[in-house]
Amino acid sequence: WDKTIRIWDIEKSKQLIVFKGHEDSVDSIKYGPKGSKTNGDANLILSGSSDKSVRLWDVRSGQQMQVFNGHTDCVNAVEYSPFVVNNNEIGGSSNVICSGSWDSTIRFWDIRSSKKELHVIKGNEKVMSLKFLSLKKKENESCVFNLCYGSTAGRIYLLG
Repeated sequence: WDKTIRIWDIEKSKQLIVFKGHEDSVDSIKYGPKGSKTNGDANLILSGSSDKSVRLWDVRSGQQMQVFNGHTDCVNAVEYSPFVVNNNEIGGSSNVICSGSWDSTIRFWDIRSSKKELHVIKGNEKVMSLKFLSLKKKENESCVFNLCYGSTAGRIYLLG
């Protein structure tokens, strides 16, 4: 509840980094995806908060990189998206993140621009969790990505 994100060396029981910036409790966190080839994403942390914001942090510098605003209630789920979009406004391709909130929306954001979200999915129930699933129908076919999310009503939805 102290509005921070802390990284610890568990073998030495030593705190390494404290990220400060959220104005309310941090409700969700996601460490950068392994094996990412773009922008050193493995050194990023994504967080969502009761302050209604999504924030992107650089582990190496210990600094906040971006703030994404648009939700109107707590952000309970954050996820790195497998999608890359071509965004002419920022001059090329960029990685996408998404966030789920008690405002019953899932929002997609371009990590190189904190401007307006790329896309909004409006639902009827508060979003509690998010996960991208990679599905293959046959061995020789390419993967299809689906977004799975859980609601506070106890239901699980699959979008694809």
